[in-house]
Amino acid sequence: MDSTGTESSTGTGAEKDKAAAGLTKATPAAAAAPDIQSHDTFVIKKKLSLTAGEYVVSVARPDGSEGEPFAYAREKRLSLRGQVTVYTDASRKSVLAAFKGRDHEVGYMYDVRDASGQHFGSFYEDAGASFLRRTWQVRQPGTMKLTGRECSRVVAFVRFVWEFVPYLEYVPFIWPYRFQYTESGKPLMTVTKKLGLHTRYVLEILAPDIDRRLAIAHTLALDTLEVD
Repeated sequence: MDSTGTESSTGTGAEKDKAAAGLTKATPAAAAAPDIQSHDTFVIKKKLSLTAGEYVVSVARPDGSEGEPFAYAREKRLSLRGQVTVYTDASRKSVLAAFKGRDHEVGYMYDVRDASGQHFGSFYEDAGASFLRRTWQVRQPGTMKLTGRECSRVVAFVRFVWEFVPYLEYVPFIWPYRFQYTESGKPLMTVTKKLGLHTRYVLEILAPDIDRRLAIAHTLALDTLEVD
């Protein structure tokens, strides 16, 4: 994949099949999974766990509260490149989506795939633009190229300093912050971390063509790949 998010054609078919099998070893997503593409607002909540990063994803109710969970995510511990799988059931038998980092000229590129290993999106942190405010590039092949940037310069600076203060790295950054994603200056998606001791994000999608699986995977990455 090049720096614009275009999937590379290099590599043998056997290598691609092997990589896909290693990324998603569970069975395909269940047919009974909800039609998430018809929804625009989601709540992603981190569960308290001593063994792994675990998350529950639900469609938001009209009042903004959490609805019934429809997906469960789990971060692979000790993965230097970042690896998260999103399941459609709490038993983690059916995969909705998964992402895993790989070396790239931009640093790490995170490819998002479905249960069969089919690539349908990617994202990476724009290191040059992230010096003062964290900035991400999200690519949906043939559809969209989103640029996501932290909205508040002040909060972004505090978060930056927070990471370098001894021992604060073990203390959750409870103050809320927000990312806005645009294409050609037009807002198409937002991710807001809510105030509180429990980690909770609200994902709002303003464009019907954005793949909800890609948006959810990237929201999870904001937590698993960044140090609060």
